[in-house]
Parts: sequence; C-alpha cells; structure tokens
Amino acid sequence: MDQSGVTAETPKSPWGSAAPAPPACSLADVMSEQLARQMEEEDNAFPALTDPGADLLSSDEVSDTTSDLMLAQMLQMQFDREFDDQLRREEKKFNGDSKVSISFENYRMVHPYEDSDSSEDEVDWQDTRHDPYRAEKPQTTPRRGFAGKGKNITTKHDEVTCGRKNTARMDNFAPEVHVGDGLGMDLKLSNQVFNSLKQHCYSEQKRSARLHEKKEHSTAEQAVDPRTRLLMYKMVNAGVLENINGCISTGKESVVFHADGGSLEEQPVPDEVVLKVFKTTLNEFKNRDRYIKDDYRFKDRFSKLNPRKVIRLWAEKEMHNLTRMKKAEIPCPEVVLLKKHILVMSFIGKDHVPAPKLKDVTLGSEDMKRAFYQVLHLMQLLYQECNLVHADLSEYNMLWHEGKVWLIDVSQSIEPTHPHGLEFLFRDCKNVSTFFQKKGVSEAMSVYELFNAVSGLNIPVGAEDEAEFMAEIVALEKRNEDHVQRRGKKTFPVASDDSGPPLKPDADD
Repeated sequence: MDQSGVTAETPKSPWGSAAPAPPACSLADVMSEQLARQMEEEDNAFPALTDPGADLLSSDEVSDTTSDLMLAQMLQMQFDREFDDQLRREEKKFNGDSKVSISFENYRMVHPYEDSDSSEDEVDWQDTRHDPYRAEKPQTTPRRGFAGKGKNITTKHDEVTCGRKNTARMDNFAPEVHVGDGLGMDLKLSNQVFNSLKQHCYSEQKRSARLHEKKEHSTAEQAVDPRTRLLMYKMVNAGVLENINGCISTGKESVVFHADGGSLEEQPVPDEVVLKVFKTTLNEFKNRDRYIKDDYRFKDRFSKLNPRKVIRLWAEKEMHNLTRMKKAEIPCPEVVLLKKHILVMSFIGKDHVPAPKLKDVTLGSEDMKRAFYQVLHLMQLLYQECNLVHADLSEYNMLWHEGKVWLIDVSQSIEPTHPHGLEFLFRDCKNVSTFFQKKGVSEAMSVYELFNAVSGLNIPVGAEDEAEFMAEIVALEKRNEDHVQRRGKKTFPVASDDSGPPLKPDADD
C-alpha cells in the first residue's frame, strides 16, 4: 500500500504462478551443524546418478578416487582410447582395398602390446615392429667350440646344430633364389646338401651373367650390338651415310638395313644403299666352316683366326665375290664399303621399297620363261667367267627388278675347285629346276641337263638315277683333289683377277 492508500496489484507471470520463495535464514542458521546434517539426509534421499567413467574403474580403484593424479590418469586413458579408435577408422578409410597398406601405428597413444585390456581382434601384428611368428635363428656356438657340460655337451659338429645353421645360411643366397621358410619348418640341411645348393646357385649366377654378356655383345634379330651400332654411327658421322632408315630383311646369318647414301672421296655413293650386318652370334657359323676353310683364297688365313674374326672374313669373301660378278656384268649389288663385319652395297629397289624375291613375284608365262633363261645364263656366267658356284642358289636369293633377275647373297659362294664344289652346283641346279617346273615352265631343264649345261662336263645321264649321277660327281671331285695334292695345280681354270689382294685382318678384336 502506498501513501495514498491505494493497494498496488502484483503483475501476473505468463508462465504461471511463481513458486513461493524459500524462507530466509540467517547466517547463524546456515553455519549450524544441525542444518548441515538435515541437508545431507535430504541428499541421500535422492537416487544416485551414474558416473560416465564408472565402468572404467574397478572396485580397487574406487577407493583411490580421492587422488587427483589418479583421476587425471584415468581420464587421459579414456581420451587416448577414443583417439586410437578414431585413428583406426581413418587408417581403414585411407587404405581402402589396396594391397599395400599404410600403418598409423606410430601415431597411436595406446599400442596393442601395451594395452592389456585390448581384445585380440584389435591387434594387427603387421603394424607392430616385431613379428611374433618369425622363427628365431639358431644360437651361435661359443668360441670354445662346445656348449653344455658333461653328458649334455654339444659341439659345433653336432648334426642338428649344423643342419639348422645351414638352413639359416640359405638367406645369404642371391635374391633370385627362393629358399622359402626353412627356419619356420625347422629344416635341417646336411653339409653335403648345403654345399650342392651353394654350388648350384653360384653356377646359375655365372650362367646368367654369361647369357647377359652374350646378349649385349651379339647381333640379334632386327637388332645390333653396341660395337656394331658404333660402327654405323661412325659411317654417318664420316658422311658415308646420310641416315639409317631401318631393317628391311633378316636372315639366319645377317641383318639388312636400308640407308641413304652420302659421299666418298674414292667413288660415288648411290642415293640408296643397304648395310648387310653379319650376325656375331657364332652358332650360326659353326656348320658353315666348310664353305671357307677349303677355299684357297682364305685357307691360310682361316686357321689363324678366332671364330669372331671368321665372321669378318665371311663379309670380306662376299665383297670379293660381288666384285668378280660385277666385272662379268652379272646383275648384283655393287660394293660400296666394307668395315669389319658390315658390308655397304647398292640398294636393289626404288624409293625405299626393295625388289621382290623371285618366289614372291607374280609373273606371266612369257616373263617366267624369260626368267628361266636369264637364270641359266647367269649360272653359266658365274661358273665359266667368274669361276664361282653360288652354293645357295634358290628362288629366295634371286630378285626380280626392272624386268630381269638379280643375284644376291654370295658370301658362301666357292670356286669349282673346292672339294665339294660340284656337289653344291648340283644342289643349285636342283633348286632352280624344281622351282621353274612347279611354275609351269615347259622349257625348264631337268636337274641333270641343267648341271651339264652350266658346267660343260657332259656327265652321261643314263637312267637319270640321282645316286649314280652323284657318284660320278664325287669321283670327279676326288680326281681333282688328288691332282691338286700331287701337282699343286688346279684342273679347272682359275680367274685371279679380283679387286686386289684380300684385306688384312683387323688388329683389334
């Protein structure tokens, strides 16, 4: 009530009637012990609230909660576990389904081997630094040579100890040797078995190195070794070749590359040339020694050369044979340059396209008949004018270019005075006669008539029995060889007009 006697009305609360205010008590009442006990009884009347960290505390730890340090350590442990759980989820998300996984082990707060309460499914032994399943290596024998005392003494020669040591030594083998987990299986290798395995690994390493070296220093199919590549680069740098375009043909004894010609001081270089690179793999020439060791032009030099230099002699032999054929005006490649086992010749073809082989070209009946007479004439010139036998003449070594037949691949060509010269000539005649007869050339001679037409020996054909004909040829070769040994002369005329003396062997390997 104010001074004017008007009673003031209390405003109503929108939330309803307000609770009555507790009675005020003095400071003395608050400090009294009776009031304190009353408040404690009221608190005990309410149900106890659950503590979030109560499940982490054991019954023994409850009594120690009065220590602030213990409470801080338990809270930190709970925080570390939550952090590790989050880190494990991040690791799983980061790796996904990858076969190579990244471990976050070093960032964990509680490691599996430190946390005794962690379950087995949480432990990832691949993430730990120590593999518990790895077998331990056998203990080394003390320096004195034995271990133990009395009946339990064990020397360094013990069978079981030596076997386990030999198994452990297999880890020192080359990485490419898969030795397996011999220690985990408690494998015991005897000294004999271990020495055999060690010797086998050593032999395999030497064989692998030898094969690698052979691959590096040999001319393989459609490829060249570093030495040959260097020779080709030198030809380009010297201006003999403008550039090397690529491989156009491969054979069992050589690889042929196409190149653009450059210039030489002694003679002009054609616009298009080929490089015939004789393979330096010796196994291709083991069965071809008979083509050169009995040739009187190279007989003295053949015995003094190592197998690698024989290959250079093979290239030199083709150069001399091509020079003879060019002087007799036989269509063949023209020699430009010889450098070790690389022979540079003119290109038979046009605009980087080589001339087709006679076996691949399609000719009419008239052209095929003309080709037969050309081959017959070339064989006669080769035998009578050049004093040579091709020794490998077939449709594979004859090209058709500009309406005529060209002869190639004469590195194995020999003279008729060779101990097997007439046999090689008979084989050439057989190849030529068979090819043209299959092509339907009615004018094609039989092998016996062709042999007599080329050689001029007029061996009687008789019943045309190949065995009898070959017997006559072998008898002629035998008489010629005996005459050579007695008189030191050749029964057949020998053309000695080559392109000068044979080249001397190179001084380097």
